[in-house]
Amino acid sequence: MSSSRHVALLALREIYQKEAYTDVALDRVLRQSNLTTLDRALATELVYGIVRRQRTLDTLINQLGKKASHQQPFDLRIILHLGLYQLRYLTQIPPSAAVHTSVEFAKENRNLKHFSGVVNGILRQYLRLSEKQKDPLQLPTDPVQKLGIFYSFPDLIIERWLEQFGQDETEKLCDWFNQPPTIDLRVNSLKTTIETVESAFTEVDITVERIPHLSQALRLTSGNRTIHQLPGFQAGWWTVQDSSAQLVTHLLDPQPGETIIDACAAPGGKTTHIAELMQDKGVIWACDRTASRLKKLQDNCQRLQLNSIKILTGDSRQFSQLTQMADRVLLDAPCSGWGTLHRHPDIRWRQHPDKIQEINQLQQELLNNVANWVKPGGFLVYATCTLNSLENENLLQKFLSSHHDWQIEFPSVRSPAFFFTTPAGWIKVLPYQHQMDGFFMVKLKKG
Repeated sequence: MSSSRHVALLALREIYQKEAYTDVALDRVLRQSNLTTLDRALATELVYGIVRRQRTLDTLINQLGKKASHQQPFDLRIILHLGLYQLRYLTQIPPSAAVHTSVEFAKENRNLKHFSGVVNGILRQYLRLSEKQKDPLQLPTDPVQKLGIFYSFPDLIIERWLEQFGQDETEKLCDWFNQPPTIDLRVNSLKTTIETVESAFTEVDITVERIPHLSQALRLTSGNRTIHQLPGFQAGWWTVQDSSAQLVTHLLDPQPGETIIDACAAPGGKTTHIAELMQDKGVIWACDRTASRLKKLQDNCQRLQLNSIKILTGDSRQFSQLTQMADRVLLDAPCSGWGTLHRHPDIRWRQHPDKIQEINQLQQELLNNVANWVKPGGFLVYATCTLNSLENENLLQKFLSSHHDWQIEFPSVRSPAFFFTTPAGWIKVLPYQHQMDGFFMVKLKKG
């Protein structure tokens, strides 16, 4: 049995049966294994890729097999997912090896021995059809279902994106979110320089590239070390943060000596970035209702050696004591997460209209309340990591229509955010255009 595939099977079992989050389930299984770096990479590719592509894989199983996927034992479904994913999406694994290991999986599972022929038959049928036609996957004519099955997204997301972006951009978004994510770092300018970090990485054969307009950002492009093993991690030289998330803090543009409030701060990536941009001078109130996530923020503050951040645990809809206290407020609001579907592949399968309405209501309540924290003449940045107009443009326009003392503030030409700003004044980061996570952000000024 291939150890990387075995790890993938164990992680997928937790994800499918216990509805565990992909990163949590995989990390738990990997910590109990002794895989090589290459095998860890393959296990990660299999787990994340299969979770992303499960609608496509289930459709193939239904079309190639005699039983619907929901009628099959969980482990059989996982084994078929493993086999079909390798055949359809991985070029580095010979088809014969993908079929053989999948059949052996079934034989070694005492509850699935009599299904080994089913596994062999479905996978070899896929190969036969692939030789005769371009794609064995049969797609419906309905445009929403067609895109949803081909790219493996729920109809809800496809419908919303078609309305907002049209078919061409929707397909580009789907294709982007089915690719493995990049890893970006934010260099702590209070501790070191970007040149020093680049040199330290080069010495251990880790290659990076700079991100246009973002002076602290580096993207890892090759190397086989875990994050904690990279030079400078323990010394607080840098932290992991996607470039689009770094852009949010630049839009806020915090200044030394100011009072800043981060309304939904945990786990603290943007909070610590605020402190760095302020040269750790001033006061930053980090608010969040989840104490365990705030602990991660405190750990990052210690590692990055930042002293200006103060913790306030609780619901940001209820902090009346913060009224007109802040020069600037950041509301990085809870959202549907449609801009990070490549990093969190299970998010796409947890969507429901009622849940999105609940999130949208929470966003409105948070925005209405934290606006009271800003001093006259101060600023508020509203941001989400989603590409859903209900949570972004629509919510913003609703807020402005009922708060006439607020207006959109365009970023300065000196700000990195200037290069991403739309004529309407807000920023919408589209991943396939900007090579970053999907984000929406806008800066508002209080009259």
